[in-house]
Amino acid sequence: MNTHFPVAIIGGGLGGLTAARVLHVHGIQAAVFDLEASAEARTQGGMLDIHEDSGQQALRAAGLHDDFLKIIHPGGQALRLLGPDGTVHVAEEDDATGGRPEVDRGDLRDLLLNSLPDGTVHWGRKATGARPLDGGRHEVSFADGTTLTADLLVGADGAWSRIRPLLSDAAPGYTGISFVETDLFDADTRHPRSAAVIGGGFFLCLGGRKGFLAHRETDGSLHVYTALKAAEDWLDTVDFRDGDAAKAAVLAHFEGWHEDLRALVADADTLTPRRIHALPVGHRWDRVPGVTLLGDAAHLMSPFAGEGANLAMLDGAELGRAIAAHPGDTEAALTAYENALFPRSEASAAESAASLNTMFGDDGLERMTAFFTTAPARG
Repeated sequence: MNTHFPVAIIGGGLGGLTAARVLHVHGIQAAVFDLEASAEARTQGGMLDIHEDSGQQALRAAGLHDDFLKIIHPGGQALRLLGPDGTVHVAEEDDATGGRPEVDRGDLRDLLLNSLPDGTVHWGRKATGARPLDGGRHEVSFADGTTLTADLLVGADGAWSRIRPLLSDAAPGYTGISFVETDLFDADTRHPRSAAVIGGGFFLCLGGRKGFLAHRETDGSLHVYTALKAAEDWLDTVDFRDGDAAKAAVLAHFEGWHEDLRALVADADTLTPRRIHALPVGHRWDRVPGVTLLGDAAHLMSPFAGEGANLAMLDGAELGRAIAAHPGDTEAALTAYENALFPRSEASAAESAASLNTMFGDDGLERMTAFFTTAPARG
């Protein structure tokens, strides 16, 4: 079965949904196709700090900023930075004046989903490939055997985008950092020691080219990323089907660290391995009629500048506004959008790469302490 759509967005993450919402605000209908079976297929997880100059600007363009303010996490902008021995180097409370309020990713996604007309998102549609047709149109194939054609195709399908090859031969490369992602549920009751260490917002502990990054979630859980500078195949040496063995393998890299820090792994309720990849800094492509990219599909970067979700949303909003500003001239819209996208994403990708090198260098703790204590107020 082949169906035609004037605007087809592949990927129902924050960027794709923001693009669809901003187009809707301007009276332009778009269809979104996502590989998940439904909106409730999996928990979205993870806290996001939404920046005033990017993510919040996108929400303003989407007419959702007031509703966003209702779902932010009070206290989420608090910060704690510790060393391997448990010494607190930086401790900042959330005084509600920062420009980067925290929000649960799932709550933000729901806000965007609920702002779209029924039927906008087509669930259970995993893209497997795309090819160009005549006149700037494209065809997308899905795992269920269906296809679609589109006058304008938007690749919002993440790191391993099936749409990117229409525009670029670039592929994500391993950054040298591997995560073991863990959750500690009902932390105040079941894991009070870890809850006290992390505090009410963002937590960071660095030393010896490794460390912990964590957030307190709105549901009372702790979400922890144990980060190691490691060979690309290191995670393959750990059997994550055996929780105790996996914890032991991870903790072997944290010998001598304070027991309260080791408990973030030892007491974890879940463990998920994750390699951190990035596209080349400055990734861009020549203009190809009828297709473009946004978010990680366009500029995948490491998470160490906190820009990924914010940029994806800003991309979506700027794309929607460009299309609305150039009625009947999609190519002019895409040219304007990409001319702003490329330098913006290059700057953020460079910042992210630099932050990775700072945090996981030999003096990462000292440099991050200096950053938080001498830099202008964040936000």
